[in-house]
Amino acid sequence: MRCLAPIQTIEPSPLPAQTIPCFQSIIQRGQFSLLILGLTYLCSACNATDAQSSSKEAGKKRAVPVVVATATQKTIPIQLSATGTVEAYSTVSVKSQVGGQLTGVYFQQGQNVKKGDLLFKIDSRPLQAALMQANAAKAKDLAQVKQTQANVLKAIAQVNQAKANVVKDKSQATNADVQAQRYASLLKEGAISKEQAEQYQTSAAAQQATVKADQEGVANAQAAIAAAQADVQNAEAVVVADEAAIDNAKVQLSYSSIYSPIAGRTGSLKLNQGNLVQANADDPLITISQIRPIYVNFSIPQRLLPDIKKYSANNGKLKVDALPPKDPGHPVQGELTFVDSGVNTQTGTIQLKGTFANADERLFPGQFVNVVLKLSEEPNAITVPSQAVQSGQQGQFVYVVKPDKTAEIRPITVGDTVGNETVIKQGLKPGEQVVTDGQFNLVPGATVQVKPEVGSRRAEVMEKMTNDK
Repeated sequence: MRCLAPIQTIEPSPLPAQTIPCFQSIIQRGQFSLLILGLTYLCSACNATDAQSSSKEAGKKRAVPVVVATATQKTIPIQLSATGTVEAYSTVSVKSQVGGQLTGVYFQQGQNVKKGDLLFKIDSRPLQAALMQANAAKAKDLAQVKQTQANVLKAIAQVNQAKANVVKDKSQATNADVQAQRYASLLKEGAISKEQAEQYQTSAAAQQATVKADQEGVANAQAAIAAAQADVQNAEAVVVADEAAIDNAKVQLSYSSIYSPIAGRTGSLKLNQGNLVQANADDPLITISQIRPIYVNFSIPQRLLPDIKKYSANNGKLKVDALPPKDPGHPVQGELTFVDSGVNTQTGTIQLKGTFANADERLFPGQFVNVVLKLSEEPNAITVPSQAVQSGQQGQFVYVVKPDKTAEIRPITVGDTVGNETVIKQGLKPGEQVVTDGQFNLVPGATVQVKPEVGSRRAEVMEKMTNDK
């Protein structure tokens, strides 16, 4: 290409009149030199422009090495991610309910224990003595019950005797009345004297008085029975109290052996064997945390609560994965079991809990884990590696490698990101190849050279070395 440009002539400044003629000649020759220098500079610029244009055209023709991946269509889970804290399913602070010397510790700190395992022994001799004393008091009061029962039987016998006396005396009183009436008739006939008749009447009255006295004796004997029966009830009540005292003594004695109320892991031991234990002290002897199963506590923004309710109603209990640190590739699986009743007004979040069986004890209380809550699944979703998605002034896009090995810029609409994959809502079809590495060296229409990924290339080299051996 030839370049034509106007040439600007540089006029020399006027020289003083006293300048010698030879110097004026030199100036005129310098004007010609400047003209030649300007022409040379303009031609160089034109040549540089031609070279740059030729470089761009060569760049389009030169193949750019890139790494590609294929857009795939598959089922993608709809899920939420959060950071959670592991907490014990239940925590029990073990305290002593009786005082005494700690005579035995039957576990190691940090040991897993089962429900019902023996943990501590406290000196039980004072409690055994109290139990023996309660048993002796019961035996004494049982003897008293038997004595009062005997008194009841005695009072009943007295009542029976009194009733027999009443029957006998009534019979005698009846006979005496008959004799008094007969002798009263004889007195009227003058067959006997008045003294004899009065004697029989007095005898009849005496018999009636005896019958009345016998009846009062029966009443007194019956009252004695009631009193004796009351004594029996009182004695039996004392025995019941003794039995309660015995039960209490047995309970107090059972407190001298402390067993694990739950299955879990023991914490730090507060008192060693030989120390004096106080009943219901402020500090527990040991704390046991149940870690099988275990909770993971996490929070989500309140705007996602309707989604939780919707998918819970449709799918039942939602699945939750906990990813322990340094082992994210092997999540611990559980299910959502708790949604708090209210939103935290300070943070605008709502608390959730997942329950995990934790059979391998990979989760520990207080541990921070990444939590993935699976809401549902999206079938037939088109996905690409997340590194293929680029952002520009017009929005997000990907470079698509066409069958003729040229790059095409393709605007896309993205959906959720799951792991290292991004869902493409619009802009791609299954099977199309997108650039995942080398995008910054591409321009639309550039020729590409597909190279293998670093990991796959390394695998090929290792396989070749193995085959060579």
